[in-house]
Amino acid sequence: MKRIDTRIAAGVGALALVAAGGCGGRQDSAATDDAARDVTCKVTKDTRVGIATGNATGVYYVVGNALAGELTKTTDGKLTGTAAETGASVQNIEQLVAGQYDVAFSLFDTAVNAVQGKESFSAPQPVQALARIYDNYTQVVVRTDSGITSVAGMKGKKISTGSPKSGTEVIANRLLTAAGLDPTKDVQAQRLDLTKTVDGMKDGSIDGFFWSGGVPTGGVTDLFTTAGDKVTFLDLSALLPKMAELNPAYQAGTIGKDIYRTPADVPTIVVPNVLLVRDNLDADVACAITRTVFDRRDALAQANPAAKGIELGNARKTDPVPLHRGAERALTDLGAS
Repeated sequence: MKRIDTRIAAGVGALALVAAGGCGGRQDSAATDDAARDVTCKVTKDTRVGIATGNATGVYYVVGNALAGELTKTTDGKLTGTAAETGASVQNIEQLVAGQYDVAFSLFDTAVNAVQGKESFSAPQPVQALARIYDNYTQVVVRTDSGITSVAGMKGKKISTGSPKSGTEVIANRLLTAAGLDPTKDVQAQRLDLTKTVDGMKDGSIDGFFWSGGVPTGGVTDLFTTAGDKVTFLDLSALLPKMAELNPAYQAGTIGKDIYRTPADVPTIVVPNVLLVRDNLDADVACAITRTVFDRRDALAQANPAAKGIELGNARKTDPVPLHRGAERALTDLGAS
C-alpha cells in the first residue's frame, strides 16, 4: 500500500522517529512527486495523509477533521486523512517539513516567513500552497475588571499570547510591539493554548489574551456564553497601519456583534489562511485534496461557518508562497481565476 507518513507523534520522541526514517510510517512514492508525469488528479492506491491543524477548540481543528472525512468520500476511499491537534502555524510548518504531517493549516503571514526564511525560520522552507482559504480574525479579549482598554494598556498584566510556535503568538508579539511594548519584558506572557486560556479568563488568573482564528471560534464562544459580562473585545483598528507595514496581508476586518452576541461590532485585523504541503508531495494527491476543499466547501462550513469564506476567487492569491503543481491543475479544472 502506498503511504505518506501516518503516525501522529509529538515531542522529542517524534523528532527521533523522524530522524530515523519518518514518524513511524513508511514514506515512499506518494511523498515524492514525479515532475515529468502528467497530473491526473486520480489517487489509485490507498494513501493516508496527516493533517496538522491547531488547538482543539479552534477552527483549524474542526475544519481539518471535516476535511479528513471528506477526502474519503471524494476519492472512493483511496485517500484518507487524519487530523491532529497542534500548536498551529509555525509548529505546523516545522513538522510538515520534518515529514510528520502532509498537509498543514497556516496563517498567511507565517507561511510567507517560511518560504522567505525570515523570523521564526532560519532558512527558506520547502513548502508550497494548495490554496488560500478563509480569513482568520485577530480576537483580543480582556477581563473587564483588568482596567485594560487598549493593547498598550496590557503593560504589566498577565496576557496569554497563544501556544508556543503558533501564528497567534507571532501576531500577538507584533501587536504588542506595534503598541510600543516589549513582548519579552512589558507583559507577563502566558504561552497557553486556547482551552487553558479560556479557563484562565474564567477564573481570573489571566487578564487578557490574543487569538487568531476563524469566527466563530468554539473556545471564544464558550467564554462569552459563560462569562460575557466579565470580558470584552479590544478595538485593534489603531494598530492596523503599523501591522500593514510589516505585512500587507494584515487588513481591516470586523467581528460582527451577532458572532459572539456582543453589544456592538468590533473593528479588528484579519489575515488569510493557507493550506500548505511539502513541495515534493505527489501531484495527484495534492490535486485531489485541493478539489475536495472546494467541492466539499458546504460540508466543511457545516462543521464551522468560517469555511464559508473558502472562495475560488481567492484560491490563487498565495504569492509569494508558490502553488503546488497539483493544486494548479485542480484550480484550473475548477475554473479559479
